[in-house]
Amino acid sequence: MPRTTDDDLFQSSTMTFGEHLEELRTCLIRATLGLAIGVAIGFLVARPVVKLIEEPLRRALGDYYSKQSLVTAAAWDERHPNGPALSYSQAEIRDAVERHGMTFELREVHPDRLPRAIGAAPALAEPSGSGTASFDAKALVPVLLWQPLSRDPRVSITTLSAQEAFGIYVKAAVLTGVVLASPWIFFQLWTFVAAGLYRHERTWVWTFLPISVALFLAGVLLAFFFVFDFVLEYLLDFNAWLGLDPDPRISEWLGFVLVLPIGFGLGFQLPLAMLFLERIGVFEADDYVSQWRLAVLAIAILSAVLTPADPYSMLFLAVPLCLLYFGGVGLCRWFGRNDNARATKAA
Repeated sequence: MPRTTDDDLFQSSTMTFGEHLEELRTCLIRATLGLAIGVAIGFLVARPVVKLIEEPLRRALGDYYSKQSLVTAAAWDERHPNGPALSYSQAEIRDAVERHGMTFELREVHPDRLPRAIGAAPALAEPSGSGTASFDAKALVPVLLWQPLSRDPRVSITTLSAQEAFGIYVKAAVLTGVVLASPWIFFQLWTFVAAGLYRHERTWVWTFLPISVALFLAGVLLAFFFVFDFVLEYLLDFNAWLGLDPDPRISEWLGFVLVLPIGFGLGFQLPLAMLFLERIGVFEADDYVSQWRLAVLAIAILSAVLTPADPYSMLFLAVPLCLLYFGGVGLCRWFGRNDNARATKAA
């Protein structure tokens, strides 16, 4: 509902515009110092954080190559219905992969060329009529080379330079610092906002500050513990559809990890931003309701900007933001009714 007063926001404030800028500078300096302390703590715990960040990618790669193993085994039987069979049944292969955490590479060999004892030399091929050795491709039989999935080199995450590891360590420390310092950063932000509010409205800061921090952390946790798995599964399946084997680098993955959770955390501030704009008279709750189609379009565009170029991460951000948008409408109406009640009581 509309505000009950048209007074200027800064009318009851004794601060000039220059003093507001000085307050902003002070809050930014304090927020930066808090972030620096958070990053310093991040350097102390960056190593386990890197391991934690690697885990979703390792898990996704493990699932990907486990499925590829089953596809490879099934494809062999389909391509060679009358040829040499695998030494394991499809049921045994599935049991080894799914229950025992094994994976394999399929190779082909001449069984009669394998040495019968250590140090024994394999027999040479019979020379062809032309006097040259002849390779018999039809005599090859499949061999499965088994290994635990944890030791599969395809599941390892690579770096391409010696200094890349240090950059990864620094990025992990920065990510940790942002998360640890987020309550202090949001406190400074709301402190600056409170300087421009009416005296009775400044108490809202202590209500909205924990909500703001909780929404930010909820966005970060949603991205890390839920969205990553779906996004990685989609991207790896897309590689399989194109017939490409992924060879991910940890630095590229870490860049993805930095963008997605922070984007989710900032996007989840939408209800409080809507309420703030309503309180300063820029919008009313009815404006939000009447323009909801345009808002959904803006949310879709914002989600595309804040997330990498894949539909899953965009969808997982856009859907919660749409729900939070209508939650913001509810907040505006609820606080608007409180304003009317105060005005009625004062009259």
